[in-house]
Amino acid sequence: MQPFIFTLTELRGLIGTNFFGSIIPFIISITFIVFLLLLRLLFLKFIKSFCIKRYPKINDVIYKSIKFPSLIWSITFGVYGGIYLWEISAKYLLYLNKLIVLIIILSMTLFIANIVKNGIQFYINRFNLSIPATSLISSILYVIIFITGLLLMLTTIGISITPIITTLGIGGLAIALALKDTLSNIFAGLHILIEKSIRVGDFVRLENGQEGYLEDLTWRTARIRTISNNMIIIPNSRLSQSMVLNYSYPDKRMSIQIPISVDLRSNFELVEDILLDVTNKAAEEIQGLLNTPKPVVRFTPNFSEGSLDFTLICTIEEFKYQNAVQHELRKRILKRLQAEGIEMQTYQKPQPITRREQW
Repeated sequence: MQPFIFTLTELRGLIGTNFFGSIIPFIISITFIVFLLLLRLLFLKFIKSFCIKRYPKINDVIYKSIKFPSLIWSITFGVYGGIYLWEISAKYLLYLNKLIVLIIILSMTLFIANIVKNGIQFYINRFNLSIPATSLISSILYVIIFITGLLLMLTTIGISITPIITTLGIGGLAIALALKDTLSNIFAGLHILIEKSIRVGDFVRLENGQEGYLEDLTWRTARIRTISNNMIIIPNSRLSQSMVLNYSYPDKRMSIQIPISVDLRSNFELVEDILLDVTNKAAEEIQGLLNTPKPVVRFTPNFSEGSLDFTLICTIEEFKYQNAVQHELRKRILKRLQAEGIEMQTYQKPQPITRREQW
């Protein structure tokens, strides 16, 4: 008994000679797609369940990068597996082949762009590098990778890229003039990133007095989030030419000064000891207040009429803690001074002097 085996050519001939010639290829393609989607699902589960135990961070990079492109690959290869069973001319078959190749190149471009973006982010976080992962870097990488993929797609369909590159080179001057402001912002953003004097996450104050955290640096603008949760949007070129006070550079730690005025009759040595004792104890309880370097008290700025003026200088972790730290310290200092019987300075409104009193 002969085995029941068909060659691909015989199977195509059989399909083309019966009523189901247009149905069976479609069913076969759907079967291939479902099979590949199941394989994709198993592969993604394998990555999430097995690989995450050994390399959780790397697994996250791979999973995010391959999730969507793998869907395109499953559908594309499923269709590719069924088109050879269709009764179509060689001309249209060639077009379908090129279309499938273009889809694969596009999906591979998307996969490479995603894995480069996520990989750089992982590398920066893994080794605690001082390289800001901004939208500008991501945009530049995406543009480079997608331009490369576009050139490959043009080459695949038989379009020569040499004239295109030549045309772009000739028109580069006109494009540069037309996009002068845009290019200025792009290069200003790159200059800020390379110089690292302002980094994403730093608290900065602009020369016009506006201040906030540098939220992001895009290809055109810098976005600064204020303490009141508003967004300041400023062109990169203007930011690079402005005078900027960076509270987070070179170190996020900063000192704060709290003025305290007590009654002129107070024991100034006791006041100094109280201020240091309260601050040292508070450093263990108040978030953001540091005990290193040690807090100091200075008998400054001056003798005032009816008061002794002190300045408490202490260090906080970063700018965002200054208001909360000052609030808590002032409450504790006031409570301790009252417990020790030391009076704070009270402002007395000057009384008007009459003409008779002047005599």
